[in-house]
Amino acid sequence: MKEETALNLIAEEYYKASRKFNKFNSAHEGYAVLLEEVDELWVEIKNNNSILFAPEAIQIGAMALRFLVDICGEPKQEG
Repeated sequence: MKEETALNLIAEEYYKASRKFNKFNSAHEGYAVLLEEVDELWVEIKNNNSILFAPEAIQIGAMALRFLVDICGEPKQEG
């Protein structure tokens, strides 16, 4: 998969989830959601179900983006 395709799919999943669910309330909640998504990918890896690798990885990327947006705020300037 090309980088541009992967980024577009992650963005689509991010916007879909943002419309469906409220923002993360805390870093703990964001971590729990990310962990759940990683666990789902791990299940598919252990089952060698490569058809579901990409959808699960896309969800991880989308939730990581959501964590950045909802929890991390603006990056601090160095210097």
